[in-house]
Amino acid sequence: MLEKLIGEYGVLAVFLGAAVEGETAAFLGGIFAHRQLIPYWQVALAACLGSFAADQFFFLSGRYATKWSYVQKLLGSEPIARVTRLLEAHPTGFILAFRFIYGIRTISPVAIGISSVSTRRFVILNAIAALIWGILITAIGFVAGGAVEALLGRLQLHLHLLIALAFVAILVPVSAYAFRREMARRSARLGRRAA
Repeated sequence: MLEKLIGEYGVLAVFLGAAVEGETAAFLGGIFAHRQLIPYWQVALAACLGSFAADQFFFLSGRYATKWSYVQKLLGSEPIARVTRLLEAHPTGFILAFRFIYGIRTISPVAIGISSVSTRRFVILNAIAALIWGILITAIGFVAGGAVEALLGRLQLHLHLLIALAFVAILVPVSAYAFRREMARRSARLGRRAA
């Protein structure tokens, strides 16, 4: 039953999940591809497009909807100030990398929309980054699916997914902690240079 649902709606679920949540949906999509429930290229494409669409929406929110309460709330926050400092110091690198940094993925395109970065430049860099991100994260899920199967044999799908989610639940906080430490270090360094 679950396999049938994934086969029918899995690509749409990966697209929406990549847009709303991000890594977990793309990662699980890779596992679905490993289990041959959805072709890998469809999963990767759905993850790329979902990520691209969400970031375009948030960029346009920053560019054209600054009166929205959501955008207003972000404008005065410390995270947006930190993101803005990084963006000003390394605009191209930041646009290519922000979706890989846990905890700033949603606010970054809003900050970029508020900045002087042109819409055309953002669209191009966002497309490149979304393509890399979608292929990479789904590939990690695909490989993790193979690793679980190699270690534990062919499990029922729900057990396979639970093990994969446990892996993500451990990996994401550890990665977030490492990224936040690095961002705080870089932000402090940029602050010292500006002073």
